[in-house]
Amino acid sequence: MSAALRPVRTRPILAVDDDPSILGLMTDILSGEGFRVLAAMNGAEALDLLADDPPCVVLLDMRMPTMDGWGFAKALRDRGLRYPVVVVTAAENARLWAQEIGADAYLAKPFKLKDLVRTVDRFCAADAESSIGPSSA
Repeated sequence: MSAALRPVRTRPILAVDDDPSILGLMTDILSGEGFRVLAAMNGAEALDLLADDPPCVVLLDMRMPTMDGWGFAKALRDRGLRYPVVVVTAAENARLWAQEIGADAYLAKPFKLKDLVRTVDRFCAADAESSIGPSSA
């Protein structure tokens, strides 16, 4: 066994979903992979979180109370903000919804955990810094 370089993420992931079990799952899995996760139950909460801690990617459910995914995407555009957005939805038309809001990717629920991590890595890899951490090689 030897120590290996392990990435440390400087910017968070913003996960937005009104289902506490999905939000908790995404948070647990991604935190375990070394990501820092900000969680919001709707688009309005997510917008509040953006002000203090810009994310490397937004994981966005589309159907939520208070402010849904469409409203969140419009609010981003109206504010002149641009973050990578991944639509995460159980709807059959996930691809269409992702296109409608100009999302960068989509994940259909139920998703495979490895697909979630791979998708997030795709958008946040450039944000990682190297540091020494425990790892088996």
